Amino acid sequence: MELEILRKLGLSEGEIKVYGALLELGASALNSIHERTGIERRNIYDILNKLIERGIVTYVQENKKRFFRIAHPNNIIGYIDQREHDLESTKEEIAKHIPELMAKYEFKRQPMSGEIFRGHEGTKAVWEDMLNYKEIRWIGAGRYIPKQMPHFFASWNKRRIEKRILIKNIVRHEMRKEIKEPYKLETIRYQPKEWSGNPTVISLYGNKVVNFIFIGEFFAFVIESKELADHYRRYFDYLWDHVCTK
Repeated sequence: MELEILRKLGLSEGEIKVYGALLELGASALNSIHERTGIERRNIYDILNKLIERGIVTYVQENKKRFFRIAHPNNIIGYIDQREHDLESTKEEIAKHIPELMAKYEFKRQPMSGEIFRGHEGTKAVWEDMLNYKEIRWIGAGRYIPKQMPHFFASWNKRRIEKRILIKNIVRHEMRKEIKEPYKLETIRYQPKEWSGNPTVISLYGNKVVNFIFIGEFFAFVIESKELADHYRRYFDYLWDHVCTK
């Protein structure tokens, strides 16, 4: 892929170099990125933070060491969707190269992986990833994104409905007073009153389990593991059938 096309998204030369390095290397520590790009270490930190905020790079902490990697390539398209309409031609051009990016992304991906997304843009990136799957399940939802990012959610939900993506939503007890009716293609059940707590939510889709924290700065901790996701789905089904109420 001609990574220079990313300049149309507003990425700087340094950001393009770092993204390209991660595309080739896979999950990498700062030293590896420095060796690959020749960019000074302190500048690499700044660049990585900007890419993380855009939701197109993520990281995981392993044994007190941080490893960076590109997020799912479709997040680039999701990022464009939040920009001005004059990027539509860029979107079409980049979309042609997504299979090429995906091939490298899949080749470098480990059987089980963890990622951290930060801030509003990072959270949007995770939500955009959900649109690649046929069903999304939630535990402990409280309509946090519709309330705090209403314009993004309206666009996201419209695209979800167009793709016929189903939602099974276990929401907080107190939401009974707020929710007049479910969204289209959404079914809802309510947690017991005793379970009410801080705005932390679990999402399940595909082989991914996501813990969202909506206190202060948003965080999303994504773990991709078929075994873990299957376990959480069994947990979800038990809550849905035996604990939660309509």
